[in-house]
Amino acid sequence: MQNETNWLAKELAKDCRTVKDIQEKLKDLFKNTIQHVLEAEIDDHLGYKKHDNEGDHSGNNRNGYSQKRVKTKFGNTELKLPRDRKGKFEPQIITKY
Repeated sequence: MQNETNWLAKELAKDCRTVKDIQEKLKDLFKNTIQHVLEAEIDDHLGYKKHDNEGDHSGNNRNGYSQKRVKTKFGNTELKLPRDRKGKFEPQIITKY
């Protein structure tokens, strides 16, 4: 884990010249990480991965995204919350409302 952390820190440090640059990279990293977690949550809810044939005729499919703005230490971040057709998906990491 320590090697992964060091690698990530080095990657984030590339092209950073100011503290603001670092904060922007961390904001992007936060947003991308949350997006991946949300996608994993809907995969788990529906029982299949995105674009998997298992979802064909399953009765409940992905149905786009809703926008949500969350306040973070790095400022406001726009997220895309996945939706399902039946409206039963309730994200755990970032709630809908």
